[in-house]
Amino acid sequence: MKFSIKNGSAAKELHDCVILGVYESQELSAAAQQVDSVSEGFLTKILKRGDFDGKLETTLILHDVANVASARVMLVGLGKATAFTEKHYCKAVRASLKALVKSGAKNAVTFLAELTVKKLATERRVALLVEATLDAHYKFDAIKRKKEKADTKNNLLGIDISVASANEITEANAGLAHGEAVASGVSLAKDLGNLPPNVCNPTYLAEQALALGQHYGFKVEVLEREALEQLGMGSFLGVSQGSETPPKFIIMQHLKGKVGEKPVVLVGKGITFDTGGISLKPGAEMDEMKYDMCGAASVLGTFKTIAELDLKLNVIGLIPTCENMPDGRATRPGDVLTSMSGLTIEVLNTDAEGRLILCDALTYAERFEPSAVVDIATLTGACVIALGHHATGLFSNQDALAHELLRAGEVALDRAWHMPMWEEYHPLLESNFADLANIGGRAAGSITAACFLSRFAEKYHWAHLDIAGTAWKSGKEKGGTGRPVPLLTAFLVNRANQ
Repeated sequence: MKFSIKNGSAAKELHDCVILGVYESQELSAAAQQVDSVSEGFLTKILKRGDFDGKLETTLILHDVANVASARVMLVGLGKATAFTEKHYCKAVRASLKALVKSGAKNAVTFLAELTVKKLATERRVALLVEATLDAHYKFDAIKRKKEKADTKNNLLGIDISVASANEITEANAGLAHGEAVASGVSLAKDLGNLPPNVCNPTYLAEQALALGQHYGFKVEVLEREALEQLGMGSFLGVSQGSETPPKFIIMQHLKGKVGEKPVVLVGKGITFDTGGISLKPGAEMDEMKYDMCGAASVLGTFKTIAELDLKLNVIGLIPTCENMPDGRATRPGDVLTSMSGLTIEVLNTDAEGRLILCDALTYAERFEPSAVVDIATLTGACVIALGHHATGLFSNQDALAHELLRAGEVALDRAWHMPMWEEYHPLLESNFADLANIGGRAAGSITAACFLSRFAEKYHWAHLDIAGTAWKSGKEKGGTGRPVPLLTAFLVNRANQ
């Protein structure tokens, strides 16, 4: 889908469809008022007859409206004008896209970016519109022999985005570039998560990283098992030893900041399939454990976004990736592993494997002398119980870093919630036979998992994002969400701008 920016008249734009906003109080947006005026109050008559009430996410398509150049006029419900926020704006945009693709329109011009949304500048309104549109337009059928028949009469080719003044076009184009870059990274993260585990395995993830590096010109290195053994990554290797598929450790370096500037390090959990190992998971919904690499997918997606933005910041991406499988070589409950840091770990449950690969990656991150390290992982079902599917769990050893990430999540509409990690929780990880155990019992499971990781992140400012509840959706809309690529992008852009 192609986008372009323009400043035009809603009545004079010659497109297959012109998209206008209407509030629940029958209040017409400025562009809708213009169309109403040239059509001799036609829109007002529609509202008074009760054919459209302006409730959020409702749509109505009108054909051949008098004195309007476009063949169709779409009215989009915005809800209450006094409560119109960024979220409502994005919902209205998504609703307009869904209605548009079901129509016969091949192109459209939208005037939704001209709406007043809190104090959002034109650049941000356009960026959000593009992100929401492309998110709603996403479809995954890459591995189907027979592609799904789209419920459209044709393919939607392009959308023009109108801004209120010609003076805003430069700012709007910047928003367009940002929105497309974020959507591109989100789409990649979704694709990687949605691929089946017999396709998207550690080797495939490494190949995707190398391809990204070659395309965008950043350095990528992939360490194999022998190199991991030499580094002493016994914890990571312990998880992978039950799988026929070899582990990979992916290192990506986007170095566009100042020379000598300390980098931000992103660490993504890359378990491409999680059976639970010897502590085997129940069979129901185990297929969704292909999404256990969504932390890795989000790092790859974020790297694609910041590469397209040519972000002036030094960023390192670390992805430990392997499968967690049960066989005769697999790690057993009761085994003790020696991590790269030298700390020994008693494995009480082989299904708590994500922290075992992340801890070695966190130790490896020390060599970059980072300004901050953020790990991203579908780590615990306990986080889903605590926060559901709306907020990502956020843990940190530094409040200032946590607040940065929280603000970034609010800006990106990809929210997180700051969870405690008090010293009272740490004793739950004590072991009689090793320096620490890999689980702390059933209570506070997401917190003790974060406490475990914090033991390997004591030499720098660190945050942990538990995305177990936000990385994918189940049920009828099963599929990856691409989160938290928007949050991470907003965080990194803010750092680059400081």
